[in-house]
Amino acid sequence: QVQLVASGGGLVQPGGSLRLSCAASGFTFSNYAMTWVRQALGKGLEWVSSISRASVTEDYTDSVKGRFTISRDNAKNTLYLQMNNLKPEDTGVYYCTNTWRGTSPRGQGTQVTVSS
Repeated sequence: QVQLVASGGGLVQPGGSLRLSCAASGFTFSNYAMTWVRQALGKGLEWVSSISRASVTEDYTDSVKGRFTISRDNAKNTLYLQMNNLKPEDTGVYYCTNTWRGTSPRGQGTQVTVSS
């Protein structure tokens, strides 16, 4: 079955950086667009970024444009999210999905906390 395991989160000060990874298995990774979504405590899921199958197309929600970069390594079945200049409003649990802008399926998330 589809397994998506996000990692790389942590506690970082405002202005700091983190690189998230999502290890995928149970499907042909290179055949699927991939997406990052996040969920702040007490709030709904928010789409963050998507990337096409061959990395030709990337898309970002306005609040992260210029700060976040999505990428993928189809040989390693891994999705990445480089997050720079982090802000407190970026705090939340980050998940990946094997869709274009979809919020499911999503597996294990990783907590990102931006705080001084």
